Amino acid sequence: MSKRIVIALGGNALGNSPEEQLELVKNTAKPIVDLVKEGYEIMIGHGNGPQVGMINLAMEYASQGDINTPYMPFPECGAMSQGYIGYHLQQAIGNELKKQGIDKTCATVVTQVVVDKNDNAFKDPTKPIGSFYSKEESEAIAKEKGYTFVEDAGRGYRRVIASPKPVEIVESNVIEKIVEEGNIVITVGGGGIPVIETENGLEGVPAVIDKDSSSAKLAMDLEADILVILTAVEKVAINFNKPNQEELSSMTLEDVEKYIKEEHFAKGSMLPKVEACRNFVQNSKKDAVAIITSLEKAAEAISGETGTVIKK
Repeated sequence: MSKRIVIALGGNALGNSPEEQLELVKNTAKPIVDLVKEGYEIMIGHGNGPQVGMINLAMEYASQGDINTPYMPFPECGAMSQGYIGYHLQQAIGNELKKQGIDKTCATVVTQVVVDKNDNAFKDPTKPIGSFYSKEESEAIAKEKGYTFVEDAGRGYRRVIASPKPVEIVESNVIEKIVEEGNIVITVGGGGIPVIETENGLEGVPAVIDKDSSSAKLAMDLEADILVILTAVEKVAINFNKPNQEELSSMTLEDVEKYIKEEHFAKGSMLPKVEACRNFVQNSKKDAVAIITSLEKAAEAISGETGTVIKK
């Protein structure tokens, strides 16, 4: 039986503009197709922070002009980002599959993810979206729009919105069927479109679900063997950017808890990745593992040659 892998793509696999992204995803496609060639079943999640922020700002700006452009709610902006990022990825992967002579299809599923309307995240927005601004720029926008901004890992100030936990992936049955038929599926884009359950059915809410958390949920629900979170670094490190920085080849669940308690992982970057891996390993079948590594090293990490492996 084929091993099933969920791959969560970090922002470094995508671009800051449609043109840049279309080029970058060509590099993203090859290591993914190499894994398909080795017989793995592949599901792909991805972030959308810069993209959904860009769409939201553009639609908001357009709606204030003289032309008759309607205001676009945030969930719809998320759906737009899933569509165009998915299109770029599936095109690049499809071209690479054809190039390597592999008779498989890659498809994007516009994915809704149920969240709890009483999640505390709605009271404390933490998820960065959109562009980076200087302190002065962020203060001016906050005053005008009422947005909340935070300093993000020394790179500038970004708008933050609620980041509730994923409860249920609505289209999981469809995703499973695509994978069972031997094809590659792109799903939970940007963590999925956050929806809440109401007496009239599902309803979108303005939030961004962490893509690593949704990818872990997908991996749990569809009983994946491996969760791979791809980021800008080859291995997770403790004492990051300090003289005693140490790269880790593996962590047990006990190690993860210890390092989180000691605050080794930055809240806006590595912490959600490590927490997603912990949740997957903790709640999955006995031999399931999670891996954090770079896109370039994905195949080597899955073979056990590099990356940081989280296991029971």
